[in-house]
Amino acid sequence: MGLQARMERSAVNHVAIDLGSLNSQICMRSAEGTILLEKKVKTEELPRLVTTWPPSRVVCETSSEAFLIADHAKAAGHQVRVVRSTLSKELGVGDRGIKTDRRDARKLSEVSTRIDLPAVHVPSMRGRLWRSILRSRELLIETRTKAVSHVRGWLRTQLMKLRRGATETFPARVRELWTEENPLPAHIASVLIAIDTLNEQVSASMKQIRELAKNDDVCLRLMTIPGVGPISSMAFVAAIDDVTRFPNVHRVQSYLGLTPGEDSSSKRERRTGITKAGPSSVRRVLIQAAWVANRFRSNDPMVKWATRIEERRGKHIAVVALARKISGVMFALWRDQTRYSPLEAAMTTRS
Repeated sequence: MGLQARMERSAVNHVAIDLGSLNSQICMRSAEGTILLEKKVKTEELPRLVTTWPPSRVVCETSSEAFLIADHAKAAGHQVRVVRSTLSKELGVGDRGIKTDRRDARKLSEVSTRIDLPAVHVPSMRGRLWRSILRSRELLIETRTKAVSHVRGWLRTQLMKLRRGATETFPARVRELWTEENPLPAHIASVLIAIDTLNEQVSASMKQIRELAKNDDVCLRLMTIPGVGPISSMAFVAAIDDVTRFPNVHRVQSYLGLTPGEDSSSKRERRTGITKAGPSSVRRVLIQAAWVANRFRSNDPMVKWATRIEERRGKHIAVVALARKISGVMFALWRDQTRYSPLEAAMTTRS
C-alpha cells in the first residue's frame, strides 16, 4: 500500500451499514479499529445521518437501497464502497452460522480498517433510470405473454383454432370467434381486456424508449451498427454506464459474459461455452441484435464474417460470435465518439 493510500485510510473513520428495507444497523470505527458508534436506525433517515458524520469510508453490501445511500454518502464527502454480497460472505460475514445485523456491520467495518475493500461500480442516475425503464417493459411483455398463453390454452380445450396474427391483434382475433348467441366466457373476456391494456402499455413503453434513444448522442452512434436498435443501445449504455472504466474491448466482452470460458487442469486444456457472467438482459438483447443483423444485413462485413463461422461451426455459435463482435464495436464507437463504418468493419474482420 502506498504512502498516500495509508494516509487517506488513517484520516477517516470506517462506517459499515447493514441495510434493511425498514431498519439498518450502523457500526462506526476509528481508523485504529475502535468502535465509536453502534446503532440501529430507520433506513429512511440515512440520507440525513450521513451528513452528520466526520469524514468516513462508508461500506455497505449490494441491495436495493445501496446505490441511493451511496449517492448521499458521496454527496456528503465520504468515501463509498458498495461490496458484492458474495464477497461479504468470503470476508466472514455470517460465519459460524451466526448472522445478525449487528455482527454483519461489525465485521464489515472491522475488515474496512484493514483493507480497502473492492467495490462494485455505482451506476449513474441515468443508468439506473434506463435499467428500470427497460425492466418495466420486460415485465409488461412477460405478463402479456402469460396472459396470451393462458387464453391459447383455454382455446385448445374448446377445440377452437385461431387465425394467425400479431400479438397486438390477439384479443380481437379471439373475440371474432364468438357471437351474441354464444358469448365469450366472462373469465376469458376479462383476460382479453387485460391484454388490451398491456398492449397499450407496451406500445407506450416502446415509444418512450425510442424517444430516449433518439435524444442521446451515444445511442445514436450505436444504432448505426447493423442490428442495433433503441432497446439494445440503451441496454448497453445503461450496463456499461461509464465507458472509461473498461480499458479495452475484451474487458467489456468478458463483463457481458460473451467470452468463452475455460475448464483446464494439469495437462488437460478445454475451452467451454461463453461464461454468461454479467447482466443477462444485455447479453440477450445483443444476441437478438445479432439475429436481426444476420437476417436483414447479410451483405455487411461483420455478418459475412459470422457467415464464415457458421459454415464451420453452425448458426448458433456464429450468432453468439457476432453478438460478441457487435458489443466490441459498440464499445469502440462510444469510446472513440465515431459512427459505424462498413469499410472499417471489413478491415477488422478479415480472416
